[in-house]
Amino acid sequence: MNFLLRLLLLPLALYFPVAAAAAPDAGRALIPVLSADEIAPRCERELAGLRRQVEGLEQMEDGEKHYASKLFQIWNRLQVGLEDLQGPVELLNNVSPDPRVRGNAEPCIIDIHRFATDIFQNEDIYRKIKEAVPADQVQSKLRRDILDAYEDAGVSLTPKKRERMKEIISRLAQLGQEFARNVRDNNKRLSFAPEEMKGLPSDYLANAKRDGKGNYSLGFTYPEYQPFMQYADSGAARRRYQFEFVNRGTPKNPELLKEAITLRHEMAGLFGYGSYAEFALRRRMAKTPAAVDGFLNEVQQAVTEREKKELDELRAFKAQALNLKMADSAIERWDVSYWQEKLKQSRYHFDQNEMRKYFPTAAAMPWIMDVSGRLYDIDFRRAEVPVWHKDVEYYDVIDKVSSARIGGVYIDIFPREGKYGHAAAFGVRGASTLEARTPVSVLVANFNREGLDGSEIETLTHEFGHLLHGVLSKTRYVDQAGTSVERDFVEAPSQMYEEWARRMESLSLLPEFCPKACPAVDDDLLQRMENARKFGRGIRYARQILYARYDMALHGKTVEDPLMLWQQMEAKTPLGYVPGTEFPGQFSHLMGGYAAGYYGYLWSEVLALDMLSRYDGKLMNSAVGGLYRKTILERGSELRGRNLVRSFLGREPNSKAFYDEIAGQRVH
Repeated sequence: MNFLLRLLLLPLALYFPVAAAAAPDAGRALIPVLSADEIAPRCERELAGLRRQVEGLEQMEDGEKHYASKLFQIWNRLQVGLEDLQGPVELLNNVSPDPRVRGNAEPCIIDIHRFATDIFQNEDIYRKIKEAVPADQVQSKLRRDILDAYEDAGVSLTPKKRERMKEIISRLAQLGQEFARNVRDNNKRLSFAPEEMKGLPSDYLANAKRDGKGNYSLGFTYPEYQPFMQYADSGAARRRYQFEFVNRGTPKNPELLKEAITLRHEMAGLFGYGSYAEFALRRRMAKTPAAVDGFLNEVQQAVTEREKKELDELRAFKAQALNLKMADSAIERWDVSYWQEKLKQSRYHFDQNEMRKYFPTAAAMPWIMDVSGRLYDIDFRRAEVPVWHKDVEYYDVIDKVSSARIGGVYIDIFPREGKYGHAAAFGVRGASTLEARTPVSVLVANFNREGLDGSEIETLTHEFGHLLHGVLSKTRYVDQAGTSVERDFVEAPSQMYEEWARRMESLSLLPEFCPKACPAVDDDLLQRMENARKFGRGIRYARQILYARYDMALHGKTVEDPLMLWQQMEAKTPLGYVPGTEFPGQFSHLMGGYAAGYYGYLWSEVLALDMLSRYDGKLMNSAVGGLYRKTILERGSELRGRNLVRSFLGREPNSKAFYDEIAGQRVH
C-alpha cells in the first residue's frame, strides 16, 4: 500500500447457529483490549523494539545467498511489528467506549506516524531495497511498492525538503485525528416536540429517547437520523435536523480541512508536481487528473437528464399529494429522502421501514455469514474472547476443506456514544504466509437493533465484502494483504457484494436464521424492492459526482477555501446550496485515504459490476465463488488491480454494466 495512504487512511467499516462457542486458545490472534493507562507504555516499548529491528535491517550485508528474499523477510517482520502496534490502537481510537482510551490512543498514533516516516526516509534501507534482485513476481511487486512508498515519503528529496516532508506528514496525521474526534465526539442532541414527530413509524417513536418535558431527544446516529429524514412529516423539523447533522463537525473542522489541503499542495510542490491530485494519482489506476476528469464527465453525461427527471417527478408527486401548483412545489435538500419514500410507497407499494420485519438484525449477521460460507467454503465459529464492549462478538473463520483456522472477525454493529459514526471494516491484522500470520478484521457499523431496511442490508453486505477481502487474504507479505490494493479498486469487492442483498438466491436463505418466525421475501416483494431501488439513482449518482469533483477541485493546482468552493459548486446543482450548511466539516473521506480519491467509488463500481458478469446470473455458484476467492480475495495487492480483475474475468474489464446500471437497463 502507498505509504502516505497507510499513515493517513480512514477505515474503509449477533448469533450464528453453528457449533458451540469455542474456548480461546494459544494459537488464536486476538486484538488486545488495552486500558487507557496501558497504551502509552505499550507504545513506547514496542516502538523501541521496532527501532532495534530497523538497526538489524540496516546492518544486512549484500552478497549473501538469497539476499533479496532475506531482506524482504526481515522487512516483512518489521511491518508485522508495526501493524501489531498500529492496528489495535487505531481501532480502539475509533470504537472504545472509554474516552480516555480514545484520547490516549491519539499521541501513540502520532508517534507511530513519525516512526514510520523515519523508516521511509532511511536512505540506507532504501538503497538496499533498490539494489535487491527479486526472486519472483510477488517480490518484484513488493519491491516496487516499497520503493514507491520511500519516494512518496521524500527519501530522494534534499535534506531540507525531506525534513519539511516529515513535518507535513506528522501535522496531517494530527489534523486527521482532530477532525475525526470533532465529528465522533459530538454528543449534541436535538429536541423535537411530539407534533414534529408525526409520520415516524411507531417502533421508532417507542425507541426514541424523551426528555423531562416529554419532547423527543435525538442525536446524530444513523438509526436516529435516517428514518427521521424519510418519514417525519414536518419539513421544518427535517430542515433543522439536517442542518445540525451536516454541521456536526463545525466550527473547527473546515479550518482543519483548509490546513490539510494547503499542506498537501505544499507536499506535491516538494516533488515538483503542480497539484496534490497529480502527486497522488500517479500511484492509482487512473494515473492522472485528466483521466479522472474525463471519467467523471462521461458519468455526468449519463446522469444529468435522469437526475432532472427524478426531481421533476418528486415535485409533481408533492404537488399532487398536497394539492399545490407545480410552481409552489419546490423540493429542498431536506425534502429529498422524505418525498422519495412517499413516492416509492405510492408507486411501488414499497416501504423501507416495513423491510425491517424481513431482515431482523439478529438474523442478518448469521445470514451473511452463511451466504459467505457457501460461496467461499468457510465457516464462522463463535468464540468467547476479550472485547471492548458487551455488544461486540468474535468469530473464528475456518476453511471447510482443510478445517484450518484462517483468520478471525469481530462484529461491532450497534451505535453508542463516542464510536465511529459510519460503517467500515477495519483490517487490524493482515495476512502473511511467510510468518504463518492469520488475518483479523473488524466490522464496525451503526445499525438499528431490531431490524434492517433495504439500504442497511446493502450496507451490511458492502462492509462484509471489505471484511472478507481482509480475512480471506493469503498473501506472502503483510504489506500486500487484504485491502492494500489501489484506492480506486478497493471498493470494488464490497460494491460487488451488495448484489447479494437484492437477489432471491441469497435473500431466500434469510428466514432460516430468524430467532422467531419472520416473513420471507417473495418474487413480488423483490420486484418492488428493485423498482424502488432504481428510482433515485440519478439523484444518488449526481451527488457522488459532486463529491468527487469537489475533492478533485480541492486538490487541484490552486489552493481553494473549502467552504467557499463547496458553496459555489453545490449552488450550481439543481437543489442548490443551503445557506449556513458546512458539509466539508464532516466529509471525513477527505482527511484520510480518499483525498484526491473519492472518484474511486464510481471507478470501482465500474469494475464491481463487470466482475458480477462472471457469475452469469447465478450468485450462489460456489465454483465461481471459489475462483473469486483465489484470484481476488486471497491475492490482496500481489498484482495491480486491473490484472486482478483480468485474472478473474479472463478478459479485459469494461464499463458496459456500469452504464447499463445508471440507465436502469442492467440485466441481473
